[in-house]
Amino acid sequence: MKIVAISASQVPSSAANSIQALKAVHALAQLGHDVTLLVPQSSARPGWDDLASFYGLRTPFQVETLPGASRRLFFLLAVRRAARLNPGLLYVWPLQSAVLGLLHGLPVLLEMHDLPSGRVGPFWYRYFRDAKGRKRITVITRALKNALDDRYGSFLRPQDVILAPNGVDLERFADLPDPPTARRILALPSAVTVACAGHLYAGRGAELFLELAKQFPVAQFLWVGGKPADVETWQARAAAQGVSNLIFTGFIHNAQLPLYQAAADVLLMPYGREIGISSGGGHSAQVSSPMKMFEYLATGRAILASDLPVFHEVLNERNCVFCAPDEVGQWADALRALLGDPQRCADLASQARADAANYAWVERARRILAGFVENDPQ
Repeated sequence: MKIVAISASQVPSSAANSIQALKAVHALAQLGHDVTLLVPQSSARPGWDDLASFYGLRTPFQVETLPGASRRLFFLLAVRRAARLNPGLLYVWPLQSAVLGLLHGLPVLLEMHDLPSGRVGPFWYRYFRDAKGRKRITVITRALKNALDDRYGSFLRPQDVILAPNGVDLERFADLPDPPTARRILALPSAVTVACAGHLYAGRGAELFLELAKQFPVAQFLWVGGKPADVETWQARAAAQGVSNLIFTGFIHNAQLPLYQAAADVLLMPYGREIGISSGGGHSAQVSSPMKMFEYLATGRAILASDLPVFHEVLNERNCVFCAPDEVGQWADALRALLGDPQRCADLASQARADAANYAWVERARRILAGFVENDPQ
């Protein structure tokens, strides 16, 4: 089947929304569908090989960039282009494109990661709610579904609201080396390693990470990811406090992430009660489904995570140890206990790896499409 997807994310970009969109679309292509992704034009125009390396992709699909004088114009141009391609399904992230797609008579599948925001977001969502046409919503967490229902009512049939957490490319995490071997391959220090992957936005736990590094001087702390300016800021803060056992790698291509995560003995998700995102807004701490959570599971390492209610939709006491956000003492105690108990770490890691099998990107795509369109390509 021909599927046209629309994302307002920049491509390429290290932003989570860009990586998530490319992973979700890639999974549609892996199912055998003829997929075209429409995104705003940017200064970079990478070929497929560059995109595959950057995002960790294998199955090719089309990526078209559309010029537009404004973000609003892109939403319209993208739907017009999609209509000319005559797809069997329009798969979108922007609410505006979802509404315009219905007005063009296309079946629309809207993927939502947050509540509608700003002054016009709720308007577009209500318009989508009331517009005629064939439509389905997929949400990344039960918390988001409940929040949408509370604010806007449950207006679609239950079978047309699909709970679909983010996913992981399981095959890329198969046969990873043990931590000492991974560290050797990456030329990292050989010490026991505590790692965190992701951006260094506010609320991501960099302050707590730095404090832990100070309290565990014999361990190596590794933060994988972050924009250059943020990395420079945190390197300077660490140096000013005399912390020498902390490495900030900066951005790492998604294809390389599994090996970096495999270098850790313990993986951290030290989110705060308010989590910054690339767009600067949203309700991430209440409704988020971080991609690294699924990558951590697939890596098969002990996980320490902030005790946020939404994380309990995926994590539990068998695959994770929870700590109160921002309570450094509690995190230090939990980390000390894990580093002193190899069997507990092994048990958590084994369960994490087993649970990751429930979150393959391709199975996520299959579940999202089931009963709405044919999964098998036409």
